[in-house]
Amino acid sequence: MKIKNILLFLLLSVLFTGAACKKILNQPVLGNYTPGNFFTSDANAQLAVNDAYKYLAFNSGATNAIWVLGDLASDDVVKGGSSIGDQPDYQAVNQFDILPTNAAVEAVWQNYYNGVFACNVVTDGLTGNSAVSATMQQQGIAQARFLRAYYYFILTLCYGNIPLHLTVQTATEAQTPALAQDTIFTQIENDCIAAAAVLPQTVPATQLGVATQGAALALLAKTYLFHSDLANHYTLAAQTAQQVAALGYSLTNIYWDNFNANTKANTEEIFTVNHIAGTLGLGNELNVWFAPRSPAPTDGYGFFLPTQSLVNNYETATDGTPDPRLDYTIARSGHPYFDLAYDSTWSSTNYNCKKMCQPLSEVPAATKNVGTVNYEALRLSDILLVEAEALNESGQSAAALAPLNQVRERARNTAKYDSSLTGSSTVPAGLLPDITITDQTQLRAIIQRERRSELALEFHRFFDIIRYGSAYATAALTPGAPNFNYATNKWFPIPQSERDANPNLFK
Repeated sequence: MKIKNILLFLLLSVLFTGAACKKILNQPVLGNYTPGNFFTSDANAQLAVNDAYKYLAFNSGATNAIWVLGDLASDDVVKGGSSIGDQPDYQAVNQFDILPTNAAVEAVWQNYYNGVFACNVVTDGLTGNSAVSATMQQQGIAQARFLRAYYYFILTLCYGNIPLHLTVQTATEAQTPALAQDTIFTQIENDCIAAAAVLPQTVPATQLGVATQGAALALLAKTYLFHSDLANHYTLAAQTAQQVAALGYSLTNIYWDNFNANTKANTEEIFTVNHIAGTLGLGNELNVWFAPRSPAPTDGYGFFLPTQSLVNNYETATDGTPDPRLDYTIARSGHPYFDLAYDSTWSSTNYNCKKMCQPLSEVPAATKNVGTVNYEALRLSDILLVEAEALNESGQSAAALAPLNQVRERARNTAKYDSSLTGSSTVPAGLLPDITITDQTQLRAIIQRERRSELALEFHRFFDIIRYGSAYATAALTPGAPNFNYATNKWFPIPQSERDANPNLFK
C-alpha cells in the first residue's frame, strides 16, 4: 500500500472527530492503528470509507463555504449580516473584488481537496488488498471514486484548471501543474462510470446518504452537461439523465419534502448529505448562518438574503397566486417564517432564506447550529432539468417538454397536497401551465428560468450562470456587481495557500 505515515496519521486524527453519512459513525473509534495494520479488516476499512464522506457536510458553514461561491456570487442572494465588516471576504465575493487570500476561496479549496485526499486513502488502501473482503474492496473503492468525482466536480466548477491527484502523495509529490478543465471533467466521468458499474441501486434506510448507482449516474449526467469540450456532450447528458429516471426515482408530491428534516428519505433524493443532531459535529450549521438576526427570536447570523431579482423570477397564476416554490424558499411579508410571523425588517432585502433552516420547535435557539435538515446534493428535479436542457440544445426541443413539464406539474400540484400555502387544495388557474413552445431559443430561456426557481438557494446558481455564457452572465450579474467580468471572474482565483505550496502550479 502507498499510504505515507504522516498522511495516515492525519486520516486517523480526523476519524476520531466523527462525521460522515452513515450511522456507524455514531460509534467511537476504538484502538490504535498504524500504516501496517489499518486496512486489515472490513471494519477498519469502513472507517476510512466513512471518513471520505465527511467533507460533504455543513457542520461548519465557514469550512464548507460552497454556499458563498455557489450563490453569494450570483444574483439570487446578498451577504447580509450585521454590517459590511461582518465576514468582509464574503461581501467581496458578492461584489467580485476577490483576492487569492479570500477566506471563502481558501475554505472551499481546502475542504474539497481534503475530501479528494480521503478518497485516495481509500482507493490506495483497498486496491489489491487481500486482507479485506472482495465486497469491501469493490464497494469501498466505488464509493470513494464517486465521492472523488463529486469533490472534483465542485473544485473545477469553482477554480477551472486545477491539479489532479489520484493517489496519496507526499507534499513534494503533490506539487503538480494545474490541468485543463477538460482533463478534470474526463476524470470525473471515468470515476462516475466506474462507480456506477459497482454501486447498488438502493441502500438500507440506516445508510441514508451512502452513494448509489443513481448518484453516480446523476453526477455523470451533470458533468456531461458542463463538459462543453466533449463531443456529443448534450446527447450523453440526456441519455444518462434518462438512465437515472429509469431507476425508479419519482418527484415528491410536496416540494418542501426535499428540505424538511422529517422527510429526508424521500423518493426524489438521489444523493443526500445526512445531518444528524448530536455531539459528534454532524449537525447542519447553516441553520444558524441563514436564520434571521436579532431582534428576530431565531437569533441567527442573518446571512444569505434573497434578492428582489430572485423573487421576480417566480411565475404567478392568473389571480396573482405565486409559484408555490416561492414561499417554500423565501420568507416574505404577510407569510409565516415557519412557526413565527415574519417581519421584513429582519432583512435588508426584506426577504430571508428558508431552505436549510428549521423552526424553533425543531431546533431551539440554544442549539440552532446543530440543524438536522439534509443537503440534497443531487435530486431528481435537477436531473430532469438537465435532461430537458440537453435535449433542447441537441435539437430535440419537442422531447425536452416532457421532463420540463414534469417539474412544473409537481410545483403547481403542490397546492393539492399542502393547502397551508394558499388556504385551498385547488390549483389556481394559469399557475405554471405546461410549456408547449418548441422554438429552441425561447425554450432555452424557459428552462433557464425554471432551473432558477426549482433550485434556488441550493448553491447551483452561479455555476449555471457561467455555463450559460458571457452575455447571460453579464446581464445577470453586473446590475448588482459592476466589477464582474466574465473572462476574469468565470472561475475563482486559486488560493494563495496553494500558490505558495506548489511552485509548479502554473507550469
